[in-house]
Amino acid sequence: MKIRRSSIFTSAIGLVLLGLLAACGSSSRPEPPPIGEFKAQQAIKTLWTFKFAAADQLNQSLQIVNDHVALASADGTVAVVNTTDGKLSWKYALGMRLLSGAGFDGEKLAVISASNELVVLQDGKLLWRKRMKAQSYTNPLVAGDRVFVLLADRSVAAFDAGTGQPLWTQQRPGEPLVLKQNGVLSAFQNSLLAGMGGHLVSLNPDNGQILWDVAIANPRGINDLERLVDLVASPSRVRNSVCVRAFQAQIGCVDASRGALVWNKSSVGIKGLGGEAEVLVSSESNGVVRAWSRSTGERVWDTDRLKYRELSAPLWTTKGVVVGDEGGWIYVLSGKDGSLLNRLQTTASGFASAPTPLADGGFVMLSRNGQLSAYQLP
Repeated sequence: MKIRRSSIFTSAIGLVLLGLLAACGSSSRPEPPPIGEFKAQQAIKTLWTFKFAAADQLNQSLQIVNDHVALASADGTVAVVNTTDGKLSWKYALGMRLLSGAGFDGEKLAVISASNELVVLQDGKLLWRKRMKAQSYTNPLVAGDRVFVLLADRSVAAFDAGTGQPLWTQQRPGEPLVLKQNGVLSAFQNSLLAGMGGHLVSLNPDNGQILWDVAIANPRGINDLERLVDLVASPSRVRNSVCVRAFQAQIGCVDASRGALVWNKSSVGIKGLGGEAEVLVSSESNGVVRAWSRSTGERVWDTDRLKYRELSAPLWTTKGVVVGDEGGWIYVLSGKDGSLLNRLQTTASGFASAPTPLADGGFVMLSRNGQLSAYQLP
């Protein structure tokens, strides 16, 4: 980050809770077909495991900085783990329910509590806590000695990371419902990118001024639920190209240096994206894994080998595309055609994070039952 020094809905004012869309609920999902025979062509090696507190339904984007990863559990336990060996660096029990995963810059860790407090810690010690004006389900972003939060009233707020002093707030009008899910909040060069409704918005991190605003998807339908459009974590960024998913609606890629939409296509999914310079990969709601041309949005390949499995967001690696499912399986698919290269059964009860890359080419995943594991594709 380079800024200078389970899916349910809630109202934008945090008062009304609604159930899952029927199309997303596991009860209506058809039985997954058997995987069938395949020839293993890529080994999957477990490097280490670390037992953490249960994440439950706390979906989160893992933040890895300087070989350390920040974790958060639904019961309020936070921790920092060394990704080279899986050893605990520090842990702190906040004693409160959490709504968000952890934001982390290598020193400070930030989370949002169920009582709408932004809580910041460092080296296992509580630094400060600040009451927010609305709920937040998105990992805070800690960067440039500031903490940025995306709130459920469709506002973005900035705070001094050391003191908690409020710096600015920027709000964009939108639909009355928002997703109770990790949204888009990330850095791009010296700007801040935020998902505000179906728009990807670039903000000046110093004062909150909007630099550009690009519509990925627009609200449609006759009621608030049908008109709900929100961007979901995590985006896929390669150089100036930032690609994002609008929940159950579309995928789009933006040239973030110009604030220009390059393309957007219909895509029904609820998880973030993976990819590299040429190819973008998505997990669709029906379990189809799809590859797109990053430059044009044309489809490169589809595979229904994992159909009707509840999949994580995918991770693109040079050895294959990695994705997990609700049964604790990890799959490696060919980046060329989506064919199955291998799969590994873990003890996970589903995954609370997508596979997240490590510096050495491996990846880590956090399970819902609280196990953080590191893997390598040798």
